[in-house]
Amino acid sequence: MTMMSTSKRILITGASAGIGAACARRLAADGHALILWARRAERLDALAAELTSEHGAEVSTATVDVRHREAVRTAADALAEPPDVLLNNAGLASGFDPVHEGDPEDWDRMIDTNLKGLLNVSRFILPRMVERGSGHVINIGSTAGHMTYPKGNVYAATKYGVRALTEGMNLDLVGTGVKVSGVDPGFVETEFSVVRFHGDADRAARVYDGFRPLGPEDVADAVAYVIGVPAHVNVLDLVVVPTAQRNVYVVDRA
Repeated sequence: MTMMSTSKRILITGASAGIGAACARRLAADGHALILWARRAERLDALAAELTSEHGAEVSTATVDVRHREAVRTAADALAEPPDVLLNNAGLASGFDPVHEGDPEDWDRMIDTNLKGLLNVSRFILPRMVERGSGHVINIGSTAGHMTYPKGNVYAATKYGVRALTEGMNLDLVGTGVKVSGVDPGFVETEFSVVRFHGDADRAARVYDGFRPLGPEDVADAVAYVIGVPAHVNVLDLVVVPTAQRNVYVVDRA
């Protein structure tokens, strides 16, 4: 399959770390112009400076918490034109408890970020893509959106929801020239587990004991592929896992 090399304007949410930052680095290296949104302004500014210095990339940034609808609206309205690609990457896991012992604040944090945040951004970017008659939305999901696991209850529910939204958006956007893709990683070593375990780095490290997980750069490679396919091609759902992982339960730990 021949890949497209045309430069695109790409908006990445949750761009200051992990998969978002890796995607920014890969896509800047590929010659794309970037719009980076995240909560942590200092990290965002440092990343933008790096991409400009190393790749001569065109980069703009905005400090945006996708949970805050009006902040998202303001940032979207400030864009002179809609991006060619929206990468809905902002997301997290918070807590690791059985449902009957779960912390509702953890639930709210996941639902507000993973689902409502994705909806907030999509709601204010998509209409302008539709008006233009072209665009591409890529939602970062998870293998947890395909199979649940013990104590993954609400996180998995949000990622099942992301997968449903990817399917639903595709249906709603038929005939508009806008396509929607999902990229669903398995185990990726980022800040993800540190956040889930509320800063317990030792516990987070044990998640990856005995096998080599994906790095964020591996997911960025998958995203770059999905962006680069020809306009008449859409990758509806791309699941990418480390070789040691065969589903959410079965992992070859040496």
